[in-house]
Amino acid sequence: MKFAVIKERKSPPDKRVVLTPESCKSLLKNHPKAEIVIEASEIRAFADTEYIEVGLEVCKSPNDADVMIGVKEVPIEALIPNKSYFFFSHTIKKQPYNRKLLQAILSKNITLYDHETLVDKDHNRLIGFGYYAGVVGAYNALRTIGKKWNCFELPMATTFKGRNELNAALTKITLPALKIVLTGTGRVGQGAKEVLDAVNIKQVSVAAFLSQSFETPVYVQLDVLDYVTRKDGSGDSKADFFTNPTSYKSTFNKYTEVADVFIAGHFYGKGAPYFFSRAEAKAANFKLKVVADISCDIDGPVACTIRPSTIDEPIYGYDPTTESEVNFTNPKAIAVMAVDNLPCELPRDASEGFGSTFTKIIIPAFFNGDQDGILARAKMTENGALTPAFSYLKKYVDGLE
Repeated sequence: MKFAVIKERKSPPDKRVVLTPESCKSLLKNHPKAEIVIEASEIRAFADTEYIEVGLEVCKSPNDADVMIGVKEVPIEALIPNKSYFFFSHTIKKQPYNRKLLQAILSKNITLYDHETLVDKDHNRLIGFGYYAGVVGAYNALRTIGKKWNCFELPMATTFKGRNELNAALTKITLPALKIVLTGTGRVGQGAKEVLDAVNIKQVSVAAFLSQSFETPVYVQLDVLDYVTRKDGSGDSKADFFTNPTSYKSTFNKYTEVADVFIAGHFYGKGAPYFFSRAEAKAANFKLKVVADISCDIDGPVACTIRPSTIDEPIYGYDPTTESEVNFTNPKAIAVMAVDNLPCELPRDASEGFGSTFTKIIIPAFFNGDQDGILARAKMTENGALTPAFSYLKKYVDGLE
């Protein structure tokens, strides 16, 4: 089995990689029958020379490999027929902009494994960049606080060589007595929580957050039942919420009445209630002035997220009264940070975490007969057709929806 680490070709360029030099070393040590080739890249966070230094081959074309491994979508013209590919295809939600990509994958007889479809038997995601999205998202939230209230300066995360430098920068700031609400307890939420803890922001209970005033900054981390409840009042449960999201309503307004900052690190499922609407953001008792929307669902559950922002220009303002974009320094504006590719700001760290998991959990499936069914569950296309689990995409592929 020959694996290829392919060059990222999507624009704007992504510096992340699935397999770092260390990940490749680990893979070859644990699977002696494996081979790895590295496609030359001038943009990757790990230079070609770093792969060469650990004894790996770097080439201009990896056409003889069996499995191509990348991060972002591969341009149609770069797809090699009759190969297996791993990358984020952004097609499983029927994204219109990638319909032609999935059509090409089928016509070129490519076997596609999407990183998002790599799940365990209970359909929990096995791999992702969510942790570093949380880390960088929370860092950017703090940076936005400094700019909105003009109380400190933090450099852009892209100026750091890695996580250690980011952590060092955080030790130099002092926050005003703000109340911060963080949603999400998964990988994203955990990454964000670590950053808040790193600047010694005190975590408090829901009850204390809602009822007490503090002389120092505090935050509360919310799980889903902290901000939704059944419409009929018959009793809440997480399992019921994920099964019947439309039966629930948001209670998040009790937080927007007391919180200054909202860091959105939750997973938002179709049919779930919005956190707050544009109308609710107009209310006199709506207090939020900074929203760091790590989830970044446009025109969705976080009403002020009207567009994604960029790494170079991460902050924009939203005026609730006019429902329009304004300068974030405007006193009426909510400062919105909605960068949709946050892990790219710490590409080496994000790649190291992803690569370690990929080699430990995903790669073994190629050598143990896929005994846990990881590859079988993840496989979207095979022999020029959608696999049964992804047959729901047929009309999307055919342009009928």
